[in-house]
Formats: sequence, C-alpha cells, structure tokens
Amino acid sequence: MNVWRQVIIISWGVVLLFGVVYAAEPAEVEKFVNARIEIGEMMTNYFKGGQSYGEGQRPSQEQMRQMGADISTKLTALLTKHDLTLDEYRKRSPEVFADDAAVKRYLDEHPDLKQRYEALPLDRMGRGGSTGRGY
Repeated sequence: MNVWRQVIIISWGVVLLFGVVYAAEPAEVEKFVNARIEIGEMMTNYFKGGQSYGEGQRPSQEQMRQMGADISTKLTALLTKHDLTLDEYRKRSPEVFADDAAVKRYLDEHPDLKQRYEALPLDRMGRGGSTGRGY
C-alpha cells in the first residue's frame, strides 16, 4: 500500500512539473500576443481594398511571388520590434497560444489589447480554423 502511495505522489509531481514547464511565461505571452495583434492588423490593412486583377481572376504567379516577398519583409520588420524572427514566431507561437489561460489572463489585464485581438479575423489568425498561415 505504501508503494502505491509513493507512485501516485511521484506521478502527480511529474504532472504538476510538466504543467509548470509547459505554461508560457508572462513575458512571452505579452510579446507573442502583441505581435499577433500587430500582424493581424497589418495583414488586414495590406489586403483591404486590394488591387483588382479582373473579375474573378487570381494574381499571376509573379504577382503572388512579389506579394509573398513584400509580406515577408513587412512581417520581418514588425517582428524585429518584438525581438523575434519570422521563423521563431512561426515555431513558438503555437506553443505560446496553446496556453489559453495565460493568453486570456493577459488580455483580461489589457482591455484595449483584448478589443483589438478579438477584432482580428478568426480564420486567419490561428484562432478559429485551419485556414491561413496561422499568424
């Protein structure tokens, strides 16, 4: 009976330790939430009233490459303000935003940011669907 008790205690310790290690640091949450808000607003403005390629026509491959390069340049500059690289943001943001409680807590502490965050398009920001690039 004593052995089982120790196994249970050790198991709970491992679970609690994993929870503490997995939880995003408040500074990281702040950095990534602020970056996501700015990225979302930048992308919304980028495509607002976009160039017309003809009714129902898609941009050419060359135009798509130019747009992609332009967006990457703008994202890189924006993320530099938050001491992040584009690759680092893409790699770490799923981990940081997986901690819903930390994100919600941060947004609750900053109502102005919460309003901006909630105004972002859900399907493009990795918060409501699988479409988009998950910025």
